[in-house]
Amino acid sequence: MVQGVFFRHTARQKAGELGVNGWIKNRMDGKVEAVFEGPDSAVDTMGNWCRQGPSGARVSHVDVKEEKPTGEFTGFSIKGSW
Repeated sequence: MVQGVFFRHTARQKAGELGVNGWIKNRMDGKVEAVFEGPDSAVDTMGNWCRQGPSGARVSHVDVKEEKPTGEFTGFSIKGSW
């Protein structure tokens, strides 16, 4: 469960600090989905951050799928749920 721990908002803040573009959203099944684009080291840092999340979060698993960057993102946003 990620409700009440500000996972998406904290992820947006962290992405801004690292210069990572993309988005994050809650899914109907209770999972969180995100797309990160930027320098390899910054994207790796975001992936590692997601394995812990903000204080109060309990992350049980992170799936990573690497794709070729598209350059379509400007900034980092929180998408509406579902």
